[in-house]
Amino acid sequence: MRHQMDQAGHGLGGVSQDTPLEGVAAKGACATAFSDGGYTTNQPLADLRGGTAWVAFTCEGKPLAPEHGGPARLPAPHLYLWKSGRRVRGTEITLRDEPGFREQPGHHNPGHPQREQRSQGD
Repeated sequence: MRHQMDQAGHGLGGVSQDTPLEGVAAKGACATAFSDGGYTTNQPLADLRGGTAWVAFTCEGKPLAPEHGGPARLPAPHLYLWKSGRRVRGTEITLRDEPGFREQPGHHNPGHPQREQRSQGD
């Protein structure tokens, strides 16, 4: 099912992460998204479900341009921006959390802005 979302005033189009995760039952599991240039971002499945995260591939009805994260971007508005993968080429479901590109040198995992989780230990 396609959806329209409005993030920061931009008309992003795509699907809720609930759609590709339908049927994935592993509790406590995580997803790791792989992007161009070796960038990865990890998120617990709980942060991707419930209509809170998206796979966006259009902006204002046009394919999402590479400079805006195309061909696919994973906006998760309730998390810090580094958790929203850009230029995503694939996603892997894992049974344990595997730190992504930003988490390996010290960014907080999971990175909830409401809790001010920026660096490990916050």
